[in-house]
Amino acid sequence: MTVTAQPQTECPDPSVIAAQNDAFRKLACLGLPPGQPIQGRMHVTRSLMEAGDGFLAEAVKATGEFATFEPENDPEGWHDFGAVEIRGETVFWKIDLYETGSDFRYGAETPDNPATTMRVLTIMMARDW
Repeated sequence: MTVTAQPQTECPDPSVIAAQNDAFRKLACLGLPPGQPIQGRMHVTRSLMEAGDGFLAEAVKATGEFATFEPENDPEGWHDFGAVEIRGETVFWKIDLYETGSDFRYGAETPDNPATTMRVLTIMMARDW
């Protein structure tokens, strides 16, 4: 029997992805320029939009300012999930990484390459999860 070695795929650097995710989140939520081209979009759930009285704006701002990443809430070190408290309600946010041009059907093959990765930031009420 002949065994051929499979090509090794290099694991992306979590700190690079984290920096890109942070830059995208700050761009989407706070309007801060990322310093590099980062593709993406933000979505919010209906219940978050219907919360009224400026709740959505507070949730978006808190998402952009989030910086409490720990091994418990960020095991891969990608800075792609967080939870914030707004007026006693828990709000989750999540960044998913897709291959550019795949109509959001395929995960990013090189998630540390902003030229081929489309980020989608979703902000939702925890009860929507």
